[in-house]
Amino acid sequence: MINFVLIIVCVVAGMIFKSTKTIHPDAHKGINTWLLYIALPAVSFKYLPKVVWSWEMLFPILSTVLAAIGGWVFMLFYSRMKNYSRRSRSTMELASGYSNTSFIGFPLITAFYGEKYLSIAIICDQTMFLMLSTMGIVAALKGGSKSGKVDPKFILKRLVTFPPFIGCVSALILSQFIDLDFAEPMFDKLASTVAPLALFSVGLQLKFNGWRKLIPQISTSMLYKLILMPLMVLILALAFRIKGDIAKISIFEAAMPTVITSSIIAEQYRLNTKLINLIIGISIIVGFVTTGIWYEIIEFLF
Repeated sequence: MINFVLIIVCVVAGMIFKSTKTIHPDAHKGINTWLLYIALPAVSFKYLPKVVWSWEMLFPILSTVLAAIGGWVFMLFYSRMKNYSRRSRSTMELASGYSNTSFIGFPLITAFYGEKYLSIAIICDQTMFLMLSTMGIVAALKGGSKSGKVDPKFILKRLVTFPPFIGCVSALILSQFIDLDFAEPMFDKLASTVAPLALFSVGLQLKFNGWRKLIPQISTSMLYKLILMPLMVLILALAFRIKGDIAKISIFEAAMPTVITSSIIAEQYRLNTKLINLIIGISIIVGFVTTGIWYEIIEFLF
């Protein structure tokens, strides 16, 4: 129960601080810097060395890749049906194919399932970022530039310099040669800052102005993101007969709202930031309800 109270308190606190202007408008950038460079890498060092790898552990990777590709296909057909521009299509792809697997996913998994399951969630999160840094950036480049050209060197540089990705790779490699148990108390303290700070940062960034005019795009994106994506992963788990914790966490992570990083990418490449910010904000609020429903479905089936 305390984890749900924590979620509400942190998000609402961020919204109140923002609305009353008692905090700098860009305060979330400093918080996100801590999360990206310190807290999230610490989560990798805390949990990844303890992961017992098996063929089934490939499922979180496969499900996250499938979800991103599914979002691309879904928005391709939807945008063609609506005769949207390449810019609008790229915005919808960014808003729909990538889950908030860490800032929202980690606290909710801790609340519903327990902290020990973050070791599976990290695999989903790192795969999601890999897809966002490749497919997502390619979509943004095509939608935001006149030429639509993609520089592979730029994509690779963005990927290998992302702090959580570096932390993930480092944790996997170093744990094979060094016993990291001596540093576990430090990783534990740093990792514990993810949930409250991430949720507070989310509250600071929520925006809802002008949502009525964009209801068709918002509802379509959320249809895929909050319903069809986890449904697709659930069907995949049943088809491959993946059961237990791996299936549960993979489906639950797929049910998370839109990742906040997509807004940063949209702004960098001059996409429709108003639309993507609305989808992020509304999907987070609605996602708190739909993830509860998905939890009941998952527990019933698995």
